[in-house]
Amino acid sequence: MSIQASENRGQWGSKFGFIMAAAGSAVGLGNIWRFPYITGQNGGGAFVFVYILCVLLVGLPLLYNETALGRLTGKNTVGAFKDTGANKFWQITAGFLALSVSFFVLSYYGVIAGWTIGYIISEFTDFIKDFETFRSNALYVIPFFALFMVITVYIVQAGVSGGIEKASKILMPILFILIVLVIFRSITLPGAMEGVKYYLTPDFSKINGNTILAALGQAFFSLSIGWGIMITYGSYLPKSNNIISSGLWVGSMDTLVALLGGLMIFPAVFAFGKDPAGGTTLVFQVLPEIFNAMPAGGNIVGALFFLLLCIAALTSSISMIEVPASYLIDEKKWSRKKAAWIIGILAFLIGIPSALSGGASRFFTDMSINFFGSSKTGFLDIMDALFGTLFIVIVCLMTALYVGWVLKPQKVSEEIGLGSPFYHKKLVFGISPSQMWIFFIKFICPIVILLVLLATIGVIKADV
Repeated sequence: MSIQASENRGQWGSKFGFIMAAAGSAVGLGNIWRFPYITGQNGGGAFVFVYILCVLLVGLPLLYNETALGRLTGKNTVGAFKDTGANKFWQITAGFLALSVSFFVLSYYGVIAGWTIGYIISEFTDFIKDFETFRSNALYVIPFFALFMVITVYIVQAGVSGGIEKASKILMPILFILIVLVIFRSITLPGAMEGVKYYLTPDFSKINGNTILAALGQAFFSLSIGWGIMITYGSYLPKSNNIISSGLWVGSMDTLVALLGGLMIFPAVFAFGKDPAGGTTLVFQVLPEIFNAMPAGGNIVGALFFLLLCIAALTSSISMIEVPASYLIDEKKWSRKKAAWIIGILAFLIGIPSALSGGASRFFTDMSINFFGSSKTGFLDIMDALFGTLFIVIVCLMTALYVGWVLKPQKVSEEIGLGSPFYHKKLVFGISPSQMWIFFIKFICPIVILLVLLATIGVIKADV
């Protein structure tokens, strides 16, 4: 099927555009907001070590899997399974669940992105005196959330090449420059080296089943796998583009920014005496103090940083809307404009409890669940634990099982290898990369994910 068959769907204009858009989806609040606090809650350097292993051994094979499945079918995350012969079970547990992950993460992700808009303004007006007071004020949080969602929808309804790709190609390189600038200031603060030591020195005694699940979940969250995003973005990818090299660029850029995000935050955390396990608000408590500590121009650097953090969030939220929107465009024959606006409005309405869970509503702020041995308090944190970690991992498991054992991986492997002759060449021990990928997608990825899930729910002993 030609991916140019519907003008609503569109197509990437260039390989660079796809890499920037896919990296933009991957590089966002997941790296700069989520990675530092998840690292802080799971033992610092030990978590970083496990995270890198998860990216290399599980994340990249799954990234190739989803991108190739999307390009093979030229369809959305549900249509990709339907068109390859999946029954209702696989369509629901892999396709529709992935669509749900993108939609529900968007509903609270937009709230956090809205905070960045508030901080951009505050760098010049100083209206945010204290973060806890700011996020507990619904008159601030909800309008900023709404503004961010409107911007996201506006870009998505403009199309793949004219909206998503154009924005990503300009904004992502600038984000890298600003991150490096903030890192330089962070590591030169008095006492910052204790944070560097905490971040880069692993304590393996802190690794258990929950640590590995968190690392897997963060790798999937950050790489945009398990969301249906890479299937959807892959469906817009021309056959002439090399999936292997594009995937390596996306994975490398994403992992680099995640690691830089930690190097940006933890030196400042220790320099200012903050709790490294401070949770979802860590970035918004620490970064303003870094900017205030600059001898001159701190407000300008701060405004630029939060602007680019907002943009990084935007490139990710665009992809989250695109997943359910592409389903409505493909399967329900909606126009792109109608699909984008309906999804955006619904995500905003469902995100209001997350916006109120910072103190504006006692009910949503104090509600808690026991998440397999660890308590999560607040509607936003509960949503992040469920949709930002657990369900992503489940989708990745089901997708790997489907391709590896139901669809059979050879067809997807051939799609990965298009335009890459070395993919089928015998390398180490007479094994080709294609054989290695098939082995990983059939055995390594499902077994690792399944063991971690079983450890998490207590079926097997979690301590390792």
